[in-house]
Amino acid sequence: MSTLTKLALGIMGQLRPGPVRGKSKESIALPPPEKAGGLPLMETLLKRCSAREFAPDALPLQLLSDLLWAAYGVNRLDGGRTAPSALNAQEIDVYVALPEGAYLYDAHGHALDLMVKQDLRRITGYQDFVDEAPLDLVYIADYRRLAMVPVTQRESYASAAAGAIAQNVYLFSASVGLSTVIRAWIDRASIAEALELSHDQQVLLAQTVGFPKR
Repeated sequence: MSTLTKLALGIMGQLRPGPVRGKSKESIALPPPEKAGGLPLMETLLKRCSAREFAPDALPLQLLSDLLWAAYGVNRLDGGRTAPSALNAQEIDVYVALPEGAYLYDAHGHALDLMVKQDLRRITGYQDFVDEAPLDLVYIADYRRLAMVPVTQRESYASAAAGAIAQNVYLFSASVGLSTVIRAWIDRASIAEALELSHDQQVLLAQTVGFPKR
């Protein structure tokens, strides 16, 4: 679907997810992440960039596992994560939009739990490349976990945490040869409706990840 078509449908409130492609599993157990390898940090920073062209090939399960752990996995025995959050609220949920459905990343169980049997990639961005890239990450804030923060400041706190997660994805992608781009131009209302989010949850950003287009 073209960008203009999506934009017109979004303005009319009629942008909807597509049908799933392939078989939806209720849960996907991810293999243990491989925590060694990749480029040194300074070389990774040198290669960090945004890309907007992607091959449609699905990421192998091990690579998806490594990506999600790098993004926001548990890296300490006390439950700490690879990205910071104020008061250790861990208020960001990472949803993974795949052709076979939309999944919630369970960092403590290191697994994906099916939320909806729909292909959300159509509504996770207006750009035409979003439909065919293998996956989109959607960062959603749950403000119930920020009860200690004044209401007027919660979005700023959550946005900072989401930005840290997104940068982890950028650095991991640069280190292993993937392409990625963070996006704020998204139909938040359509995403929230598709995922049946509560009024305490807010869609913040989406990030496309995939192999470079050949």
